[in-house]
Amino acid sequence: QVQMVESGGGLVQAGGSLRLSCAASGRTFSSAAVGWFRQAPGKEREFVAAISRSGSNTYADSGKGRFTISRDNAKNTVYLQMNSLKPDDTALYYCAARISGSYSYISLAPRDYNFWGQGTQVTVSS
Repeated sequence: QVQMVESGGGLVQAGGSLRLSCAASGRTFSSAAVGWFRQAPGKEREFVAAISRSGSNTYADSGKGRFTISRDNAKNTVYLQMNSLKPDDTALYYCAARISGSYSYISLAPRDYNFWGQGTQVTVSS
């Protein structure tokens, strides 16, 4: 089992930055691929970024050049640095994990992740 807890959300003006953290419990965290997703009111949950066990990463087009995902296995934490925030980035942000035997496994699909946090709200004002 992996339990995920997000933090770092808040209210920020357009153009500002936030760093989200996803702290995980469980000794298997280093064996997990981790993804960030977001969901705005009335919209489906969408992929934001993901990182594999080996540290390779991928981003949604909406975040390329602005968002950076990273992980610190010693701290059981994955981060999402978000810069140049826009009002369209307003959403509830979730992190999710999937235990994988592959160091390179990475997925953009929410259905591929087994463990989810409760989310942290990001609000970007114009």
